[in-house]
Amino acid sequence: MTPGRIIFLNGTSSSGKSSIARELLDILEDGVFFHLAVDGFNAMRTKRELGSEELDAALRRTRMGFHRSIAAMAEVGNDVVVDHVLSEPWRLLDCLTVLPPEDVLFVGVHCPLDELARREASRGDRPPGLAAHQYDLVHGHGDYDLECDTSTAGPRACARRIKEFLPNRPSPTAFTRLRGRLLTGGGQGSRAAEPGLS
Repeated sequence: MTPGRIIFLNGTSSSGKSSIARELLDILEDGVFFHLAVDGFNAMRTKRELGSEELDAALRRTRMGFHRSIAAMAEVGNDVVVDHVLSEPWRLLDCLTVLPPEDVLFVGVHCPLDELARREASRGDRPPGLAAHQYDLVHGHGDYDLECDTSTAGPRACARRIKEFLPNRPSPTAFTRLRGRLLTGGGQGSRAAEPGLS
């Protein structure tokens, strides 16, 4: 069985990942793609009030389960669009451990801080300052296959760019390079990603 492809969108809250994912599902024609979003997994959790320690443990288990669900879907041949926030180093390390690096197209979704704050305020469903807190954390690993800026290109344009790039994934992929650098100490270093959309 041929494993599925994984388009992995990483960016802060309100950066536009979900909008890009929806556009990708609309325009990708070669295969059957599923949008797996970390917010969707969080929404499945019980609504009972949890103490901070219990909540932290539950969130960690949720994200670990999310990563393994991505791997399981792709392993049996499903193509997947992942919508995630890698705001803690362990999340990326876990993904590098459980996802086949050669099948992952790693996409950095960027947006300037002032625009993130504006979107956050207009949405009204996120804690104020969440995107600002995540801003310097999510892209700290410094390596992608492709990057886009949703302040200069809309979700459809970003999705089209990803669609065009998908058949020409680099070798080694960003996940392969990051795995070598962060997990095996291979010292492959970080290669410059494709320029962002403008």
